[in-house]
Amino acid sequence: MQTLFTPTQLENPKLAEANKILRSCVHCGFCTATCPSYQVLGDEADSPRGRIYAIKEMLETGRPADKQTVTHIDRCLSCLACMTTCPSGVNYMHLIDQAREYVEQTYKRPLMDKMLRSVLAFILPYPARFRLALYCARMMRPLAFVMPDRRLRAMIELAPKSIPKASLSDHPQSFAPMDGPAKYRVALLTGCAQKVLDPKINDATIRILTRLGCEVVIAGGMGCCGALRHHMGKGDGAREQAAENIDAWLGVKHQGGLDAVIINTSGCGTTVKEYGHLFTGHSRAAEAAEISGLACDITEFLRKIGLPEGARKSVRVAYHAACSLQHGQKIKDAPKDLLKRVGFEVVQPKDSHLCCGSAGTYNMLQPEISGELRLRKQESLVACKADVIAAGNLGCMTQIAHDSDLRVVHTVELLDWALGGPRPEGFPASP
Repeated sequence: MQTLFTPTQLENPKLAEANKILRSCVHCGFCTATCPSYQVLGDEADSPRGRIYAIKEMLETGRPADKQTVTHIDRCLSCLACMTTCPSGVNYMHLIDQAREYVEQTYKRPLMDKMLRSVLAFILPYPARFRLALYCARMMRPLAFVMPDRRLRAMIELAPKSIPKASLSDHPQSFAPMDGPAKYRVALLTGCAQKVLDPKINDATIRILTRLGCEVVIAGGMGCCGALRHHMGKGDGAREQAAENIDAWLGVKHQGGLDAVIINTSGCGTTVKEYGHLFTGHSRAAEAAEISGLACDITEFLRKIGLPEGARKSVRVAYHAACSLQHGQKIKDAPKDLLKRVGFEVVQPKDSHLCCGSAGTYNMLQPEISGELRLRKQESLVACKADVIAAGNLGCMTQIAHDSDLRVVHTVELLDWALGGPRPEGFPASP
């Protein structure tokens, strides 16, 4: 793609990066075949190629973002399926993130839009606030139909009917290996929304890691990975949250070494692995890159250290590949291979490369598109005729289970069960 940035513009490192990304695009349109928003809307402007053209024009001219451009950028899920498909290696992730930050700096959003985004950024990254908000949403559920904005209704409808008790494993502490000296020392990102909505995932992760000889550290001072603010274009806020985690995990390393930062929510994993890029040009770039190099998805780490084989089980598992895992981190086979290794029969649904529509806060900010993608994903999973659905991301789990009878658990819960842990909640006594 030809670009027309001036030499003065290219002195700006961000614009220089955007220029390089834009020039790698060859207009082939392969991305449209795997773009979820384009599949639903059928509008070229809502495809990666269409957004690339809009971003190019906006950045080249230096004009403030307008309503039309913002509408199409907001409809992007950041599922990154386009990057998996692209034959030219276009780094759409870095381009769309830069565009969102530019929108945040130059566009005056309508009052309701601005308020909703501010509320989400104020609540979701903080477990205590999030828990309180969920209780309020539960009480408002009977009145959801009178809410003036569809997005408000979506937020209320997504609130779970019951909120689990907080896990004791969420607090800063260290878990010793179950047997013998530690073979590895790892830090676990416990997440923000996950520790409120489904703390069993972290509990299962700790059990399986300590069973395999790991010392697991829950670092003091650790918080939200910064993904939510980052994908809303709030770059400074995302870096503040990331810096807190960098300090926390480097503290763990300095106190006794650190072999990996384990992440069991794939959206967070994609963000932490991008800390090095997020801090490009900052004084802490080297430290951020070090943490990015230590970040591992739980299935990535388990395959690295090895799992014992298990006896064949009469349980059919439909594996849902989270976009942030298969496209963002390029981890495709590890979860399925591990499930098969411990004895499960594993199947994958049709169009497994397409997003379920969760995408962080997307199912609250773009409920119509998200709802259509959810229905498509649920239909493909039902067709698998599986006993349970496994996924590596809490957002996907919540989205797929919404308004359905599908049983969805985290991949690590099934692995933990197969290796001696408790049966996942809600699973039949004799599957």
